[in-house]
Amino acid sequence: MAGKEGDFVYRISTAKEWEELQKNGSIFGGELDRSSGFIHLSKLDQVQSTLQNFFLNTKVELYLLQIDAKKLGDGLVYEIVDGSNSFPHFYGPSRSFGPLHLDVVTKAEKLCPSDGRFSCSLLD
Repeated sequence: MAGKEGDFVYRISTAKEWEELQKNGSIFGGELDRSSGFIHLSKLDQVQSTLQNFFLNTKVELYLLQIDAKKLGDGLVYEIVDGSNSFPHFYGPSRSFGPLHLDVVTKAEKLCPSDGRFSCSLLD
């Protein structure tokens, strides 16, 4: 049973990835996701630090996608990263690296960078 960590998980997406998801109905994420064999997600309280650690100097528009964790089923696994933090990873059905589908996204908001932080109503 995949842990009851919360109702929602979050995907930090580039504008390009978000457009692709809306156009094609699914995405396999970026290079990191493909090489990892799962789609990297965050819990709400991890979004800001993930943005700080990995996206601070990015020059592209970013979106925060709110995802219905229940719709991901048992393909959603919480795994310990760096010894203490448990992050949600989406492997897909039967852990075969399935794509993330548009119908699991409940909300999408543009992230606005300011003073080394990012904001959107999902984070406020």
